[in-house]
Amino acid sequence: MEAVSASHGAFGPLLWKLTTLLADECARLKGVRREIRSLRSELASMHAALKEYMKLEDPNDQVKTWISLVRELAYDTEDVFDKFIHQLGSRSLHGGFKEFFRKTARRLKTLGSRRGIADQIDDLKDRIKQVKELKDSYKLNDVPSSTTSHTTVDPRLHAVFAEGAHLVGVDGPRDDLAKWMLEEGNNTSKPCKVLSIVGFGGLGKTTLANEVYRKIQGQFDCKAFISVSQKLDIKKIMKDVISQVSCQDGSTKDTTDWDEMKSISELRELLQNKRYLIIIDDVWCAQTWNTIKCAFPEDNCSSRIIATTRIIEVAKSCCPGGHDRVYELEALSDIHSRRLFFRRLFASKEDFPEMLKEVSNKILKKCGGLPLAIISISGLLENRPAIKEEWEKVKRSIGSALEKTKSLEGMSNILSLSYNDLAPNLKTCLLYLSLFPEDHVIDRNKLVRRWIAEGFISEERGQIH
Repeated sequence: MEAVSASHGAFGPLLWKLTTLLADECARLKGVRREIRSLRSELASMHAALKEYMKLEDPNDQVKTWISLVRELAYDTEDVFDKFIHQLGSRSLHGGFKEFFRKTARRLKTLGSRRGIADQIDDLKDRIKQVKELKDSYKLNDVPSSTTSHTTVDPRLHAVFAEGAHLVGVDGPRDDLAKWMLEEGNNTSKPCKVLSIVGFGGLGKTTLANEVYRKIQGQFDCKAFISVSQKLDIKKIMKDVISQVSCQDGSTKDTTDWDEMKSISELRELLQNKRYLIIIDDVWCAQTWNTIKCAFPEDNCSSRIIATTRIIEVAKSCCPGGHDRVYELEALSDIHSRRLFFRRLFASKEDFPEMLKEVSNKILKKCGGLPLAIISISGLLENRPAIKEEWEKVKRSIGSALEKTKSLEGMSNILSLSYNDLAPNLKTCLLYLSLFPEDHVIDRNKLVRRWIAEGFISEERGQIH
């Protein structure tokens, strides 16, 4: 996905430059304008194909190879036109662009610049033809624009089945939220209350929701725990809830031929006049929530719903009423981070070697209080000798280890969900940060100006997009 986003980002400034050139005097020289227009058309077509490939969660090797070739082609094309403009004495494509070309049009004819740029455009068109032929030979047009078909294990399952005794920093929030969920519970005329737990990926939202669920589930007539994620399947979600609730009643329902409307109607009937507890894990957009909540009757039975999400706006949309609550989950404190780290690696704190204290603090700093990161990295260290040199290697290679180590795949998958949810231009902006050294302090205003200069973001009506 990173390769696709980088390629997508390369096209923004390139297509803008070609469009600007077409509007100016230099492009009106005989032959050059036609060649630039043809080149821009071909590149725009490739850009459209890249947008489709960005929908793939895991592109195959042939797609990745083609994307790499397209990226290099985009960079080389931009270099050709940047050098061309530089040779004419231009410093920028911004202000004064048109006036500059008016003054140099005569010079273009005498210096042979037209022939030089035309020859280079011909070379680029030959490469474009080769890339298009490769795309056809790979039959990339047949690659589905949906996600991959292979089955993957949801990495959040660990959070659902984790033993409470192994958790750190959960007791306080769990007890607080459980108390709030059961308030006014004896009065059966109270409406359904919604709790939204919000926080970024790997912070422990699913774990906390599950702990609250375990603590209070006995107070309800029926209950269900469902995961939504980015690939929304309303029919499957409804059937999952029906299956869980039906099992508690000792009954079963054949839902094979039910469509979405039938599933929602049956679930509403099943929950009618019952006090239910429903956990809806990993909600990604308000529209998803608005669709799902239609299945839950509002019949003043003091029912409760817990929704988890990474997006504060979604959390707020789940809790429109004054009786609802948005809970923003925070990272683990330094004390809880160390406790979780030590518990995963050593039988007791006394068994922790003093020589590893400094490097372990540096590793925990990289984890940033993220429980998922601490658990994943400690799992990696379990298989390494408890010596300073080995731990230093892990500290230095945490980024690359995330990609290469099988035990860290779950963490990578969870964090990738947030990356995949970004708009294409924001993915490019995020990847741009990898150009800076580790722990480098980045000036925000300078960074935004660099993004604008690269063509990753633009200004419309005074607003940055």
